[in-house]
Amino acid sequence: MPESTLFDAPAPMAQRPWDARLARRLVTPLKDSRATPNHLTTVRLAVGLAAAAAFLPGTYGWVNIGALLLILSNFLDHTDGELARISGKSSRIGHIYDLASDTLVTILLFLAIGIGVGTRVGSLLQLPPAMLGLAAGFAVALIFYLRMRIEELAGKGASKQGSLAGFETEDVLYLLPLVTLFNGLTNFLVAAAIGAPLFAIWVIADYRRVLRRLQPVEGRQTSEVT
Repeated sequence: MPESTLFDAPAPMAQRPWDARLARRLVTPLKDSRATPNHLTTVRLAVGLAAAAAFLPGTYGWVNIGALLLILSNFLDHTDGELARISGKSSRIGHIYDLASDTLVTILLFLAIGIGVGTRVGSLLQLPPAMLGLAAGFAVALIFYLRMRIEELAGKGASKQGSLAGFETEDVLYLLPLVTLFNGLTNFLVAAAIGAPLFAIWVIADYRRVLRRLQPVEGRQTSEVT
């Protein structure tokens, strides 16, 4: 999930995912430097775009390079938020930049995976693989955005992911090099194209429930003011 660089209260270290803990340790030396969260967001954006480009040829060597760049990009996504928290360098512009970068990287990565698979497979589910990648990318980006909005509206606990031993649901992406190593990218694309939109529908329903739950509270606050 995109790391917010604004309004986040740090959770106890023991409760944080392993990648977030490691990211904090790595950026701690930058706390009093001239480095800003936006610099780290830019690095993450560059690595994410490089990962997308690596998936485009669809060859065995390039998709494995793309998978490695993808997990690096996924890890770097934590660094800007961690630096913002420990240095107090949060900003609204940085928050928007981070969100826009996450959205762009997510959509382009899945689209590139689809294009790469399409160099070897004519169609999947009676659709061009690129369309499946685009659908998965938009769905994943929508999931990230809505979960962030739920967190902003109802608190971090309202959008908390399932976790086990310091690993969250989204950490499954760290296993992508195993998928590419064993030529499983086509099956991964199909699973993402089906699963991501279905999960997005569930998150949309959850977001609507949060909005409905908050409306009476907002109404009472308005009546008390008047």
